[in-house]
Amino acid sequence: MCCAPRAPRPVPVDVLQRWASPEPAVPEILVADDDPHLREVVGYALRRAGFVVREVGDGAAVLREVERKAPDLLVLDIVMPELDGLAVCRELRRTTRLPIVFLSSRDEEFDRVLGLEMGGDDYLTKPFSTRELVARVKAVLRRMAPVAAAPAADTLRAGGVALDRSAHKAFVGPAEVTLTVTEFSILEALMGAPGRAFTRQELVDRAYGEGHHIADRTLDSHIRRIRHKLREHGIEPIQTVHGLGYRLER
Repeated sequence: MCCAPRAPRPVPVDVLQRWASPEPAVPEILVADDDPHLREVVGYALRRAGFVVREVGDGAAVLREVERKAPDLLVLDIVMPELDGLAVCRELRRTTRLPIVFLSSRDEEFDRVLGLEMGGDDYLTKPFSTRELVARVKAVLRRMAPVAAAPAADTLRAGGVALDRSAHKAFVGPAEVTLTVTEFSILEALMGAPGRAFTRQELVDRAYGEGHHIADRTLDSHIRRIRHKLREHGIEPIQTVHGLGYRLER
């Protein structure tokens, strides 16, 4: 006599959830450098870290690629043919907040500060460790991620500014203020405790992550850019605490 058919085994809940949940998008990095060997090395390191990588060899190609399909982050050499990295950054900042990590053979502080004041989010000088580059790329992308918080806490309001943390946008009244990823993180730290004086190192830790060594002038450059953008909307809420750092007025 034939045995009765067995009831199908239930599928574990975690497997069902995995089938139902879409795979998280893999961040896509655009690497722009006129040295094909360096592009190969950087591309290999980023792919090993789990990123999708596209590569271009000149500044004009960067603009074409970003227009065709915007990446999640741009690793941008400063000295390139067609358009140099600073000109590319200037052009991109007119229309996009695309995070930019500069690469350069120039180790002068002036060049680092200039790159950041143009709207870069981080800066590495050649030669550099690919492990450090990957770490900095990850740090910038982490700063882009929306803060996991209750809906009521998603918007910060202080000093005449409103920060929508889930959308990663800043507003003065109804007008949006275009901030880079790093500028947003610094302003978010200041707005989280209005009236409190932050040291430069505390702001660096909030914006870049602990253990990140950033010169004081680099942070000052970011603050100048934030002040300039807010001043265009008629407010100046960031105050200098001489000998220490900065605070946001209550």
